[in-house]
Amino acid sequence: MMTRLYHHPIFREHLTGPGHPERPERIVALEAALEAETFQNLDRVLAPEGSVEAIYRCHSVDYVRRIARTIPEEGMARIDGDTMVSPKSFSAALHGIGAACAGVDDVVSGAARNVFVAARPPGHHAERETAMGFCLFNQAAIAARHAQAIHGLERVAIVDWDVHHGNGTQDIFWTDSSVLYVSTHQMPLYPGTGARTETGAGNIVNVPLREDDGTDEFRLAFSEIVLPVLENFRPDLVIVSAGFDAHHRDPLGGLNLIEADFDWATGKLLEIADRFSQRRLVSVLEGGYDLQGLSQSVAAHVKRLMVG
Repeated sequence: MMTRLYHHPIFREHLTGPGHPERPERIVALEAALEAETFQNLDRVLAPEGSVEAIYRCHSVDYVRRIARTIPEEGMARIDGDTMVSPKSFSAALHGIGAACAGVDDVVSGAARNVFVAARPPGHHAERETAMGFCLFNQAAIAARHAQAIHGLERVAIVDWDVHHGNGTQDIFWTDSSVLYVSTHQMPLYPGTGARTETGAGNIVNVPLREDDGTDEFRLAFSEIVLPVLENFRPDLVIVSAGFDAHHRDPLGGLNLIEADFDWATGKLLEIADRFSQRRLVSVLEGGYDLQGLSQSVAAHVKRLMVG
């Protein structure tokens, strides 16, 4: 079994306007990095279009209709101060959902050892009824529900190392102890959530880091909190909300991680998946807005997925 990469040209067609950090060039940069000889054995698959029925497991019918009505026939429209949409945005989001759900299918069936979904827009800020923070639909959450509804998996863990807290994922699973949400993130920072005291039904574990924290603090938090929580939960599937904006070059965060940190954390999560999840791990792209930092971090992440 190989590592599978889901990609699609539609992800470049979600337009957000000049100067917006969540831009098509993000996909261009990481795809270029994954063209290196190291990645020639990646199993590259075009992302399928997901279904609105999959979205309904995490977002209401009314919410999906509201997002659909916001999509302009031409030009761009603004959902909030940060979140822009254009004519192909809904289609791009559907393909991201399709890829995340297909990735779950792959690792459950054994068609792939693990999966990386190189999609945009990101999703972890999308709450059950609110689009925000560049996000329309919460792909990681939808993939978790897909694993439970379609494959009967009981316990799904979502690990989020984006520099920003995934308030949307927390909101969706706040009362559901069958899904563990563990997040390392900078605090204080957008969106203002993610305190240690936010625990939901005991299934929410927030591990805030301080501005300027780097390798030592991140790895200590991972080793002392994230990994023990995962071991205690014994997940049937590990999903990674893989944001790379905790990289020291990123303009939207203040943490000082390097590519080796993402490599290390990926390896640790693969160990958890090996022990408890029959090796099943699906990683979904979230943030990362410096093109060099993003592409190099994604390369380190995917290389580790490939070697196991």
